[in-house]
Amino acid sequence: MKKVYCLLILCCWLVAMQSAIIPSLEVGAPLPKADVVLQDFSGKEITLNKAKLSNGLLVMFSGNSCPYIERNKVRTQEICKYALSNNIGVVLINSNTAGTDEKTVLAAMKTFAAGQQYNWYYVVDKKTELADAFEANHMPECYLFNQQSKLVYKGAIDDNPGNADAVKMRHLSNAINDMLAGKAARVNSTTALGCNIKRF
Repeated sequence: MKKVYCLLILCCWLVAMQSAIIPSLEVGAPLPKADVVLQDFSGKEITLNKAKLSNGLLVMFSGNSCPYIERNKVRTQEICKYALSNNIGVVLINSNTAGTDEKTVLAAMKTFAAGQQYNWYYVVDKKTELADAFEANHMPECYLFNQQSKLVYKGAIDDNPGNADAVKMRHLSNAINDMLAGKAARVNSTTALGCNIKRF
C-alpha cells in the first residue's frame, strides 16, 4: 500500500513538473524553438531566428493536402506576401509527417510549394517538435511575433476558414497592421479551425 501511495505521489509530481517545464504559449511569450535547425523544401537549412526579418516573424502550421488548406490557398498566399512586403519573415511548417520518411515528405512539399509559387520558407517538422512547442493543433494555424520575438497574435487567418466569401474579420491582417503601427493587436487570440495535426 505504501508503494502504491509513493508511486501516486511521484506521478502527480511528474505531471506538475511537466506543466512547469512547458508553459502555455500565450500572447507575450517568446518564440519557441527559435534555434532548432529546420529543413526547407528547397533543401536549405534554416532556423526561425534566421527567418525573422526586421519587423518580426509569421509562423503558420500548414500542409500539402487538407480541405482547409485547399480553401485557404489564396488567403495563405495573400497574407504571406503581405507579411514579406512589410519585412516580416514567413515560415510555413508541415507537421503532418508521421510514418513517412523525410525525403518523401520533402519531395511532396517541393511539388506543392512550386505549384503554389511559394517564395517563403516551408519546412518539415520532425516528430511534431515545433507543433508541440507552439501547442498547434490545426492547419492552418498562425503565430505572429514582433521585432523582439514576442507573440502578439495567435489563431486563424480570418473569421471564416471554411468560406472565403463569408469573411467579415481578417484577424491576422489586422494584427499585422496593429503591430506595424506599434499598437497591441485589437484581437490577439482566436480559435483556429482546420485539419488536425496528427501526433502518432
